[in-house]
Amino acid sequence: MRKTIIALALAAATVAAATAPAAQAQDYPKVSGLTAFTAECNYMSKPGYLRYRYFVESKGEYISYETAARIVAEQGG
Repeated sequence: MRKTIIALALAAATVAAATAPAAQAQDYPKVSGLTAFTAECNYMSKPGYLRYRYFVESKGEYISYETAARIVAEQGG
């Protein structure tokens, strides 16, 4: 009985792992070529503009200002 339960649990875990979506790297809008506080950044800072674009493109997901600032720095901006 115990072996049957373990086998069923293992089979269920295998099926769940096989059907789960793969983790993907986050894709963030590129802001490195933009100038902060101009019309091209909608008169926002680069981290602020990145947060705004990410919110629009991800259909409502927010990122923190700190995360946006780190991403801008990584993009060379």
